[in-house]
Amino acid sequence: MDNNDGGMSSASRQQRTATELARKKVLEAYQGRAQDYRVPTETSPAPQVKQEDWKKYHSAWQDYYQKYYGEYYGKAAREYVARERLRMERQMQDKKRREQEMTLTAPQAPANLAAQTESTESKQLQQDFKSRIQAKARKRAKEVRKSKHFIPLTIGLIVLVFSLLLQYNQVIAANIIAYISPGNSEVTEITEIDPTVVVAVHETPTLMIPKLNIEVPISFGSQTDVNSMNVAMANGVANFSIRGASAKPGQIGNFVVSGHSAGNVYGASDYKFIFSGLTRMAEGDKLYVDYEGVRYTYRVQGTKVVEPTDVQSLVNIANDNEGVPMITLITCTPLGTSRYRLLVYGEQISPSYENATTSAPTDDDASATEISMPANQDTPFEAFWKWLTGQN
Repeated sequence: MDNNDGGMSSASRQQRTATELARKKVLEAYQGRAQDYRVPTETSPAPQVKQEDWKKYHSAWQDYYQKYYGEYYGKAAREYVARERLRMERQMQDKKRREQEMTLTAPQAPANLAAQTESTESKQLQQDFKSRIQAKARKRAKEVRKSKHFIPLTIGLIVLVFSLLLQYNQVIAANIIAYISPGNSEVTEITEIDPTVVVAVHETPTLMIPKLNIEVPISFGSQTDVNSMNVAMANGVANFSIRGASAKPGQIGNFVVSGHSAGNVYGASDYKFIFSGLTRMAEGDKLYVDYEGVRYTYRVQGTKVVEPTDVQSLVNIANDNEGVPMITLITCTPLGTSRYRLLVYGEQISPSYENATTSAPTDDDASATEISMPANQDTPFEAFWKWLTGQN
């Protein structure tokens, strides 16, 4: 067998070897019985061929043809497939090259037109999709409105929101009003009174705080219990007089004035938020009191927050400033609640108090151990609970 394979693959070499072996078997079978396959003549008749020899010869020939022609046609088929694949690849390359050439040489307007068309179609699809969603939403909302299952829930939510607003309206309103103008003062400029100059003062007792735009009447003579003080404070602010802190304007001691910082917005009083801005008062701020034809000027010394029952703090302010006419403003804090009391206290700086008298307690003055400081108006629920439990 020729060993020159011409760079054939391993599978081709094996196929070729099998074919050569099959061909050798045919030749061996033929050479061994050549005389048996000769053409008969008159003098030499054809010999009898054994059946097994014939089968062997025929089998060898079949094996040879299968291996030889199998290799031949298989190789032809593989070459055909390779040629077709190469042809198709070339066609695809030619097609891509032509498309690229057409893209480079084609005008831009059609491309822009195609982009605009695509954009228009996209917008139309989005609009259709949005319209379908809106239609479904409207349909669903209409079904929900017709449904009666949500009526109790809706009513419950409305009642809950209304109740919360009713209960906490003082907190909301007080925090807003505190930084607007809690009072309705018409006084644009107030100065300390010069004893040598006669100025017009209010005929009725009046408290004025220019920083907070407050000009409010002061009620005197009220009892110190909660209900009496609330009645007095419904008409302005009220003098809160106890033993040890019962001075009037111009007297040595502590002149105490109480006012609301919050109240129910639906209440009739115009002064339920009068002291809502009192937290803005600071040391050095001035306030004024017109009383019995005299204007008294006070300068704030400080502020403090105390418990509602710490009435002794009012007495302590007078004791700590012995011989000085003092003023203390009381209101509830934090805004909208009655949890604590804010005290803003200051000393009289005008007119001179060299000849001022000292306040004397009366039988109506309550003891500091018997009462609490005035409070804001009750919330609707607090008022209802007190009515229900008989506390009013």
